[in-house]
Amino acid sequence: MTTTTTTPDQGPATTTGAVPTVTGAFPTVGEQLAHVGSLVRAARQHRGLTQAQLAERLGTSQSAVHRIEQGAQNVSFDMLTRIGAALDSPIVTLGAPQHTHLRVHGGLQLSGRLDVNTSKNGAVALLCASLLNRGTTRLRNVARIVEVDRIVDVLRSIGVRATWSTDGRDLEIVAPRRLDLGGIDADAARRTRSIIMFLGPLLGLEDTFELPYAGGCDLGTRTVEPHMIALRPFGLSVTATAGNYHAVVTDPGRRDLTVVLTERGDTVTENAIMAAARRDGVTTIRNASPNYMVQDLCFYLELLGVRVDGIGTTTLRVHGLPEIDADVEYSVSEDPVEAMSLLTAGIVTGSEITVGRVPIEFMEIELATLAEMGLRYTLSEEYAARNGRTRLVDVTVHPSELRAPIDKIHPLPFPGLNIDNLPFFAVIAACATGETLIHDWVYEGRAIHLTDLTRLGADVRLADAHRLFVSGPTRWSGAEVSCPPALRPAVVILLAMLAAKGTSVLRNVDIIARGYEQLQERLVELGAHIETFRD
Repeated sequence: MTTTTTTPDQGPATTTGAVPTVTGAFPTVGEQLAHVGSLVRAARQHRGLTQAQLAERLGTSQSAVHRIEQGAQNVSFDMLTRIGAALDSPIVTLGAPQHTHLRVHGGLQLSGRLDVNTSKNGAVALLCASLLNRGTTRLRNVARIVEVDRIVDVLRSIGVRATWSTDGRDLEIVAPRRLDLGGIDADAARRTRSIIMFLGPLLGLEDTFELPYAGGCDLGTRTVEPHMIALRPFGLSVTATAGNYHAVVTDPGRRDLTVVLTERGDTVTENAIMAAARRDGVTTIRNASPNYMVQDLCFYLELLGVRVDGIGTTTLRVHGLPEIDADVEYSVSEDPVEAMSLLTAGIVTGSEITVGRVPIEFMEIELATLAEMGLRYTLSEEYAARNGRTRLVDVTVHPSELRAPIDKIHPLPFPGLNIDNLPFFAVIAACATGETLIHDWVYEGRAIHLTDLTRLGADVRLADAHRLFVSGPTRWSGAEVSCPPALRPAVVILLAMLAAKGTSVLRNVDIIARGYEQLQERLVELGAHIETFRD
């Protein structure tokens, strides 16, 4: 997204940044400066620079950079251009926004260690849940990705005070007594499916409200009906007209509730938990997802004083509180999907790398499946995550001769193979001897995007919208591919390019920033040769 400003004698100029922003002009100069400042800050943090380091590149003072980022200093077009050049992320461009592409020089062995970043799915759930608390929520080690920033934009637009720490890693959130839902940033809301997780907390705070339709990856039809089924017992009624959900909340008429989820979905479960948290009664949720982001949410609610029985199982009993006002601090747990992404980079390049801080409880099936395929790996002793609850290990993968598994590879709700980790097995299977059946039964159409691996030399045949036959081993070769419009397949193509000899180009990679923080830079740390360029 872009924000249009006008510069003398140059016509429209477009401000862009590492984080997509809201379309439309701002009504005051002060708000415009604040918006530009947030773009500069996001781009600087995306590059991992301090204010002092950026100031050194610009030949100015740290205090000047600080004022710019706070929106407290007028910024010339020339200065914005210089900042964009210093950060390799144009803050201002003339005309249409530029798309980002990657040039990958593949066939190189990787080495070294990377630690797993915290979970974006966990962070998004916690951001939504912060609406329940009238005290101060401090979230530690929050993933700085587009999806998170969109939710933060939405929260701020309805009156929530959300303040990043100086290093951009921690977020302090204070919700007002009364939310300004009429001021919601509809553009940011429509660009993320996560907005649907506002339904759960809001039904405990409002009698009537509206939310914009949800967006997100292009993965085919994904019904919201499971959310409606989960929330109707709480008195929620929703109609959809003119691009908005219109919600009406009535008293369900009883103190204790039992909710049976028809789909053991992560976000469905989170919505039901958040709806239960502000009820003066006990809610039993059956067929609940026990996945990592759900556990993060439960751990946070416990700090708020909400008792949750059965964490890690499919039956939860939530002892709600009609008022929640607590000052709490919580560290988001590590992301098993990023862990799988990094491990895959080592596997497909035949490298020995160590991936640290892997949440082993949510990776055991993946590692067991890889072991059946012949992967050699070693695990460290377990240690605790910063939240004190999640179990972590370091995983070292070794170069291995892989073979196709006897049975198909398919996902299941936790504790099965993670639905978001399934696409990585397509590129791994392409490196194995034999034929593998990948069955992606959850998403309509995601498997189709994985056929782009054929452009790089893989033998991938689509049986139907949900099933792929992958034969290997593959003689990977470089090619130019347009980034699929779905996050995980996009990363799978990038990882295959690491294995492909020669030069590959992955075009329009902006979607990767939705779920990964500086993935390119982190792969470069392991020895990958990846360059960013723009048209």
